Amino acid sequence: MNSHHPAPGKNGYNRLLLFVAGLGGLLYGVDVGIIAGALPYLQDTSGLNASQLSFIVAAVLAGSVISTIFAGLLSDLLGRRKMMIISGILFVISIPMIALAQGFTPLVLGRLLQGISAGFIGVAVPLYLAECLGASNRGKGTGIFQWLLTLGIVAAALIAMGFSAWLGGIESAVEKGTATAAQLFAAKNLAWRSIFWVSLPPGILFVIGAFIVSESPRWLFRKGQTEAAKAALLRSRTPEQAELELAEMAATAASERQASATGGKIKESLLRRKYLIPFVMACVILACTQATGVNSIIGYNATILIQAGLSDVAAHWGYVILTSVNFLITMIGVALVDKRGRKFLLSLGSAGIIVSLLGVAFLFHRTEKQRVDCALAVQAMVTTTNQTLNIDFNPATVTALLGEKSAVPASQPQTLIIIYSYGDFRAATKVVRSTDKTATLKIDRGSCVPANQGVAFFSNPFADLNAAKTAPLKIENALITPVPSAINGWLTAAFVFCFMAFFAVGPGVCVWLALSELMPTRIRSNGMAIALVINQTVSTVIAATFLPTVGKYGYGTMFFVFAGGTVIYFITAAFFLPETKGKTLEEIEEYFEGKNNPQ
Repeated sequence: MNSHHPAPGKNGYNRLLLFVAGLGGLLYGVDVGIIAGALPYLQDTSGLNASQLSFIVAAVLAGSVISTIFAGLLSDLLGRRKMMIISGILFVISIPMIALAQGFTPLVLGRLLQGISAGFIGVAVPLYLAECLGASNRGKGTGIFQWLLTLGIVAAALIAMGFSAWLGGIESAVEKGTATAAQLFAAKNLAWRSIFWVSLPPGILFVIGAFIVSESPRWLFRKGQTEAAKAALLRSRTPEQAELELAEMAATAASERQASATGGKIKESLLRRKYLIPFVMACVILACTQATGVNSIIGYNATILIQAGLSDVAAHWGYVILTSVNFLITMIGVALVDKRGRKFLLSLGSAGIIVSLLGVAFLFHRTEKQRVDCALAVQAMVTTTNQTLNIDFNPATVTALLGEKSAVPASQPQTLIIIYSYGDFRAATKVVRSTDKTATLKIDRGSCVPANQGVAFFSNPFADLNAAKTAPLKIENALITPVPSAINGWLTAAFVFCFMAFFAVGPGVCVWLALSELMPTRIRSNGMAIALVINQTVSTVIAATFLPTVGKYGYGTMFFVFAGGTVIYFITAAFFLPETKGKTLEEIEEYFEGKNNPQ
């Protein structure tokens, strides 16, 4: 096997590649995480209803799905570098569009642009890195993309906490009479706009960096621009390394031409072993990454920990700890990925995820055996004239709802969450505790039914919006659960933090890398796009089924399902995935053709 060590004297350009890659990951993380911090203040100052706010949150996912479908084709047509530039420009344009928005439409358009940018970045940057970085630091480069992606999420959370502390001071001043409600309103309006403005500088730097770096040498070679490909390689390799990789590219291209000439078009299709096996493997890995439940565990983290026994404040600190664990352990994964290899980290990570998920599942199952569904009693409390519901959840309400159904004393703290629907549209309330002074739940049509057909399509494309506008309020589940001890809550939190740590060191670092490395050059861009669409589809399905499943079967069952999905992940990583560390993309391609063994 050939040695593929970093080229001496080329460290400056290689660092530039890693810097640009990192900025791409940072923008992706900001796209995902920024809305969580801005949403409470946007909700308080925009005058938008719950369905409009939900659509603003979901617009990034919609834009990402749409752009991911076309990202591979556009990357082949325009080049990887140009797609990075386009994605960065779209992100930069989206920020002032959102931060200066006055109303629903510009907010949605800005968030859609952010989603489109994220979809392009998710394909173009890992694709570019795989084709530009040498075999010895390709893992580190793609790992840095993921590491700074997690930093983007942490940064968004910390920025939101900073504004939260600032606004807390103004709220105290309002209570003391030294500030007015109008000043508090103006401060909240400034807060959510500022949260978006803060994310603008990394976007500008990413665009500048994308203009400075060279185009992918493998894309240039496949376009017949051999000299340009050589020049691009020489920016990060020695002349000997550049000549060696050019010869490998030429040999791969010649093999494809020969196969096409002797075997015809069918043999050159995706059904060939060298294309089909890595494509299927990448799709399984991408799908199973979402099947771990990572997005739902992060998105509903505070709710999960409250249900597990933590207070509201402790649960929100738990989210900060979770994102910090993700960020810090990703650093360890980046350091290990080119030393221990992708196969080892994915096997270790998926095994640890299974144990962590089972720990959370058993803890919840122990508590949820005692929960009671009071849907019929709560349904009787619905106001029939306008189909709304207001509940003050306190010990007296617990006694009235439970009656003789529960063996747990009504005086013990309980939680309540209501799953409800108007026609085909379903929603869930926040979780409230009977011991909280402001434990009030309010349900109305606006909190569930979309405002228009556009929002309705992305909420539920098969739903009848007109029927939902007049449908009665249906209480599907009203779940009263005894609050476990704080010890149970922190034990659950510990398992959740372990889950995050194992995810960060395994799938978190390796999933983008495996995706870009496994795909052969000829189908890499389109194959990555298809695999990412599958990834997002699984994510969307889990997001759509999470609350109904939890409502009907409990968190314990949901975590058991996530653990089952991760078992498939472990089997794939441990027994079928080849080790690709230290191999050029052409050597990996030859392995799937059956010409060598990269173990």
